[in-house]
Formats: sequence, structure tokens, C-alpha cells
Amino acid sequence: MTFQLTGFSTLVKRLPRFAGAPAMMLWAGLVGMAGALATIAFREGLAGMQWLLVGHSGSFVEMAAALPWQMRVLLPAAGGVVAGFFLVFAKRYAANAPADYMEAVALGDGRISVRQTLLNSASSLCTIASGGSIGREGSMVQLAAMCASSIGRLRRFDAPRLRLLVACGAAAGITAAYNAPIASAFFVTEIVLGTMVMDSLGPIMIASVMANITMRRFPNYRPTYEMPALTDVPNGAVPLFIALGIIAGLIAPQFLRLLALSKRTFETAVLPLPARLGVGGLLVGIVSVWVPQVWGNGYSVVNSMLHSPWLWSSVLTVLICKVIATMFTTGSGAIGGIFTPTLFLGAAIGQLFGQAVIALWPAVAPTPAIFVIVGMGAVLAAATGAPLMAILMIFEMTLSYHIMLPLMLACVLAYFLARGIGSPSMYAITSIRSRDERERLRLLSTQMRELIRPAETVITLGATLDDITAMFRVHPVKYVYVVDDAQLFQGVVALSEVAAAVADGTFQRSLLAADLLRRDFLAIITPEMSLDEAFEQFNRHHGERLPAVESRAKPVLLGAVYKTDLLDAYVRLNRSAAP
Repeated sequence: MTFQLTGFSTLVKRLPRFAGAPAMMLWAGLVGMAGALATIAFREGLAGMQWLLVGHSGSFVEMAAALPWQMRVLLPAAGGVVAGFFLVFAKRYAANAPADYMEAVALGDGRISVRQTLLNSASSLCTIASGGSIGREGSMVQLAAMCASSIGRLRRFDAPRLRLLVACGAAAGITAAYNAPIASAFFVTEIVLGTMVMDSLGPIMIASVMANITMRRFPNYRPTYEMPALTDVPNGAVPLFIALGIIAGLIAPQFLRLLALSKRTFETAVLPLPARLGVGGLLVGIVSVWVPQVWGNGYSVVNSMLHSPWLWSSVLTVLICKVIATMFTTGSGAIGGIFTPTLFLGAAIGQLFGQAVIALWPAVAPTPAIFVIVGMGAVLAAATGAPLMAILMIFEMTLSYHIMLPLMLACVLAYFLARGIGSPSMYAITSIRSRDERERLRLLSTQMRELIRPAETVITLGATLDDITAMFRVHPVKYVYVVDDAQLFQGVVALSEVAAAVADGTFQRSLLAADLLRRDFLAIITPEMSLDEAFEQFNRHHGERLPAVESRAKPVLLGAVYKTDLLDAYVRLNRSAAP
């Protein structure tokens, strides 16, 4: 392995250097091929693990069904323990670079730890091969992104180009996993980058296409989901898909909340990581004694729903048990993705909804598989917060225009409904970006009333010179504020004038604040001023603070606004707007 990595590094370093946008396209193409090869390596490693465990590879559901019940219980538990030990080793490298490619692209500099990624992938292999209810695609995409990061670092890319190259690698990994190059490109730009401009979308699309071409060159290539032939959707059935979108928009957030609840519950358990994953695997194994369909990511079950009739009771049983098993696996801390389990959830909901429609309104019901497919897209849109990606992915999987209208309706409705009820995000980066956007909007609407502090350096018009000098001795300021008996701001007394009067011998103890008063010397702040308006006032006066009054017409002194508070708000505003 070391020899292969060294050879790869040497090959990358010897590649000719290019510059500019065309060079990024070439590197994106190379990363696309590398990402596809990384996903193939993971897939073959998974097949090899299956051979070691049971003597053959293939469907995890068939694998579980062929095992005695004792092995169904013990195998996921043992796999969880081994996976936990790999995670313990991986945590030693957690401080070197972000563990997730999304963080590396959106928040970091594009550097992904090779050792940590490989150990996490080994942990994921153990979890999945032993029957964990989790997606394999998360590790595939992470490996593809790691390859992209390694290539960029070997070529000494700067941080912006390295982040873009890692995004290309992630898109390549998603393409290789789902056979959806367009949707993969839009997923990365929509979710990971958070912006859709051609400078980034172009290279990402190149990487996706090259990954798809590479995958098709390998033998035994086939799409993840084998779609049946689809017929036209009757116009009278369109309202049914609106209802399906609403149901998906309500259910998807609850699914994510259940996963988050399971994670919090496992974290409260005082158990070492291997034991925690072992308990999660044990619970999955117990569920699989009665429902072996909970093993794996659900590919074979979804394909069966697309092509074969199911009893509604069987669908409901598998759905409930699959959600519970996924909660146990992800909650225990296993490495993997929930993208595919989310598609399974949508397929099962679509199947149940379709059966209800066929039973009640058989005259307007389209092909049952259409409900399964649209359900997958709608739940995915609601869970990921990326409706465009969900629409494109389902379309690329089916290549059918017949479903586009109901698919678009269901996905958009599910997305807006989920967002309207405050759905948690499937991806942490989405939550971070939403939080930053809320903070930015709050800062943009900030008024100075939020930044006013009490003013301690205030005297009246009748204050004596002794009072004034005492104030300056206590407070290291250049000006003290002067108010009348009604607390209306009158102006300031400057330290420089008091000091000058003492220095040239004109110091008279009978002087009052009214005699030394400077009116309209400082700009004033009012509570309704925005950040920009207040900053303009500070530009007129190069000091640390300005007086804040109720209004220009009624200048009751409220306190002072400090420049440091204003600059701090600007820093937070710029940080929340940073890509």
C-alpha cells in the first residue's frame, strides 16, 4: 500500500503544470477518474469483507436471511466493536484536518487527513459488512474527496483552488455511487458550496462526467436502482402527488429528529466507543431476527418495491423496523451515510401511499412504481433541503419525462413544508450556513439602541473646574459629556482645553462647564441608526466613543456607543458572509 501511494504521489508531481481556468478543468477531470476508482475500491473491499464473513457477496438482505438467528444477532454486534476500535485510532488524527469533506470545503482550507479517512473507511466497512443499517455512499464520497485533496496538496494548490478540487472529488464520489452526474454536481454546489456560479459548477460538472464515464468502463456496472418502464401520469392524478409531497414534508423532519434523538441517547451512555457501536450492532441484530430486511442500506428492498407487489402490512413493518435499525446504527456513532436510508424511507412512504390510492381511486391511479419514485424524491428534498438536486437525481435515475410534473410538485412542496416547520438539517454544514445567514440578517438590521452603553463621564452645565478635573482623573477619556437639568445633551468639555488652561496660567477655579462647553463638536448617535449610518458618524470623529441621544429634536442623553462594539459587529457580519 505504501509503495502504491508513493508511486501515485510521484506520478502526480510529474504531471505538467497548467494555469488558469482550463487547468482547473483538466484537474477536475483527473479528480473525477480518481474519485470513481476510490468508490470502486471501497465497493470491492465491501464485497471482500462479505466473502470473509459468509463466503459470498451480494444483497445484505439475502445474506441476513440465510444466516441462523444467532448469527444475525452476533455478527452486527461484533462488527460494531471492531468498527469502534478503528474509530478510536482515527480520533488520534482528528486535530490535523476536518473529518468531513463538507467542512473541508465550506469551512476549512481543503485539507483532508489521509490516515483519518482511511481508518474511518475501515470502520465503515466493518459496520456495513456486518449488517449495519447505514449507507455506504458516505465513505465512498469521503474517499473520493480525500483523493482530490491529496492531489491538490501534492501540486501545492492554494486554499481556494484546493477547496474547489475537493468539491470536484465529492461530486465524483456521489456520481459513482448513484449514476447521477448532473444531480451530483448540483448537490455539491447547492449544499456544500452554498452558491451556484459557473466558475465552480463547471469543474464540478467535468469531474462528475469523468467519474460516470470511468464507472461505465468497468465490467458488471449497473445502476443502483433498476427502474421499471413508466407510463404517463393521468392529469387527474396530479393532486395525489401534491398530497404525497405534503406527507413527505411532514415525515422527513421527524425522521431526522429521531436520528438526532438516538445520537443524543447513545452519547449519554457512559461506554467506550467500541462498546457503544457494539451495542448499536447488537440491537440491529435483534431486530433482524424477525425482519432481515433491515440489514444494509435498503437497495434490494427498494428495487423489490419498484418491480414486485407488496402487502401494505409488510411494507409498514419493514419501514418501522428499518427506521429503528438506522437509529441504532447512526446513533451509536457508526461511520456511514443516511442519504440512502432516506431514499428507502421515501420509497416505503410512496409504496404505502400508492397502495391506499389504488384501493380508493383505482380509476385515476398511475403505475404503483411512480408513487415509490416520487416518494423517494420528495423525502430526499425535504431531508436534504436541496429540492433541485432531488428532482435531478430522480430524473437521472428514471430518464422519464412522464414523472417530471408530479416529481417537481412533490419535491418543492415537501421542501417548503419541511423548512416551514423548522426541519433539522441532514448535514451539519447546512445548519452552520443557516445560522450564519440568520446572524447576518440580524446584524444587517441592527440598530444602535442595541449597542448603547451607560455613559459614566457626564457632568452638568454648573459643574465646577474641580468637578471637571476630578472626572478626568478618574476616567482616561478626552471628552466629558455635558447635560442640562433636563438631561438634554449640550456638548462636551475637552481635556485638551483644561490642560491648556492650566499650562498657560489662565486656570481659573471659578470656571464652570458652561464656560468651557463645545457645542456640536462631536457627532451624535440616535437609537434608530443602522451600522452604516453610525459608522459614517464615527468617520467624522476619530475617537473611541460617541454620545447617544434620544433624537436630534429631543437630545436626551442615553449613553455612549463605542467604536469597538461597532467594529465587532462588522467583523461578525463579514465572517457570516464569508464563503
